[in-house]
Amino acid sequence: MPRGDQTLTLVCHPETPVPAVTGVAVRLRRTPDGGLSLSYQLSGDMGRLRIPVPKPPGPTDELWQHTCFEVFIANSGEAAYREFNFSPSGQWAAYAFFGYRQRDLDGGSFGSSISPQIATRLSPGQLELNAVLAAGALPPQTGTLDLGLSAVVETIDGSLAYWALRHTTSRPDFHHRASFTFELADGEPPA
Repeated sequence: MPRGDQTLTLVCHPETPVPAVTGVAVRLRRTPDGGLSLSYQLSGDMGRLRIPVPKPPGPTDELWQHTCFEVFIANSGEAAYREFNFSPSGQWAAYAFFGYRQRDLDGGSFGSSISPQIATRLSPGQLELNAVLAAGALPPQTGTLDLGLSAVVETIDGSLAYWALRHTTSRPDFHHRASFTFELADGEPPA
């Protein structure tokens, strides 16, 4: 990733279109400690979307059932990966996997201690969620990191739209490694 911010555009899965959403983008950069700062921008008719209300921050499962933003991170060429979910409510989730959808319950205990920083701002036409992951939350980097960036957007009628850098299957599947398309080189300088 070049110095400074990198902004990437997500695309909606063709099976889950939602006219109320006009776009989802993610701006990311390395932090001085080697962590990752992600700024998700959801654009559209906010009145037609279900945005989770603020709650006490902390780890919570099943955030993906409502509007949330996600990042999947793996060392290139390795089966293991980590998943992070960030809700506009301030809640979050972190999971470790040793292979495709194979949860690493022993190695996954890191999740309860990562405490990402999350800030949300809602304005007419846009929801912005900023999340910062400390370096210790990321997989130990052994080379290039492959990232999958995604979002789940819920409408007021309960429909879900799935957005990602790339969709590689006929059904939305953010865990599919072919969707981890953004590469972050080892030793990439902070912004």
